[in-house]
Amino acid sequence: MSSRSASRTCLALRHVAFEDLGTLEPLFRDRGYIRAGAPCPSVREWLEADLCVVLGGPVGVGDTESYPYLKTELDLVRMRLESRQPLLGVCLGAQMMAHALGSRVYPGKAREIGWGTVSLTGDGRLSPLRYLEGVPVLHWHGDTFDVPSGARLLASTEVTPHQAFCIGRHALALQFHVEADVSRMEEWLTGHACELMQSGTDICGLRAASVRNGSLLAGRAALCMNEWMEGAGL
Repeated sequence: MSSRSASRTCLALRHVAFEDLGTLEPLFRDRGYIRAGAPCPSVREWLEADLCVVLGGPVGVGDTESYPYLKTELDLVRMRLESRQPLLGVCLGAQMMAHALGSRVYPGKAREIGWGTVSLTGDGRLSPLRYLEGVPVLHWHGDTFDVPSGARLLASTEVTPHQAFCIGRHALALQFHVEADVSRMEEWLTGHACELMQSGTDICGLRAASVRNGSLLAGRAALCMNEWMEGAGL
């Protein structure tokens, strides 16, 4: 345990079991954060937590009729953003942040699944994402979003021009995955088997790329997240 206070809490909204905090969980723990709370926390728990994270999943922000709990989560995201307290969104979480800030979330021009680098904007190179420059990250999404008013675009790819944005230092939204633990990639490949088959993804190639790139990403993601947390006052 580090010398940091162990009383600080991190709440994460998780939508499927295998898309969890992954490699970020030990990083948060080393910084003195305890993951706490129910699957759907109360407003008080959510707003009193030191750090909140919204993770990915196979649903979308437009699926609220089929999955009513998403309405509750979107309200929590909006309230957290309004409070200007630290919030990290990954994949679906980033889309929920954009939606809560009034931006459009919609199907991208192509499904993006696999490992690849992102191109950083000028703001991105001045942000903690600079540690990810030239480093393959894991892409796994079909939807995208418009950059919210007042946000800074940090990264893009040819398929998805809006890959990451930030609001001040307290809110960071990443369309791509930096947290994926490749030692558990079989859970991803199995859990998303239907999507992978429908998209024609080379599953063996994706598995091999995960082995090649996972360790490098984990190390760079730790540098990125540590710096973001410092900037967010965590």
